[in-house]
Amino acid sequence: MIRRLALALLCIGLFAAPAARAVTPDEVLDDPALEQRARGISAGLRCLVCQNQSIDDSDADLARDLRVLVRERIEAGDTDQQVIDFVVSRYGEFVLLKPRLNARTVLLWSAPFVLLLAGGAFVFLASRRKRPAEVAKLTDEERAALDELLKRDQTSQH
Repeated sequence: MIRRLALALLCIGLFAAPAARAVTPDEVLDDPALEQRARGISAGLRCLVCQNQSIDDSDADLARDLRVLVRERIEAGDTDQQVIDFVVSRYGEFVLLKPRLNARTVLLWSAPFVLLLAGGAFVFLASRRKRPAEVAKLTDEERAALDELLKRDQTSQH
């Protein structure tokens, strides 16, 4: 009996979790097309409280205020870009989950490629580095001298 109850609760939790969103019913727009636009915009805006979560997924009060603001701007007739520009003008570019490519963010966008090229160059140059020269073989005279030294050393130890 307890196992069945636990299984039922687990199933409810698994199937209900995707439906759970931070957006409350009073925020939802009547027009499904406008609501879809609002969701799309909200998914690309960072919650300034949670920082690594979109305002669409965040339960923070500020995220709720931003969701309402997005919906108000959409209802006022703004395009998606106008809504995003308005939010960025108020909160800065940090509010964008995907930063724009401009003069201030070019380093951010180019850093992975620069690091990849630098790593490749390092590996290439390290593999081409001169290997130590092969050790020269002993001449017959050197080998005889070495053998004599080794024999002397062995006899002195015994």
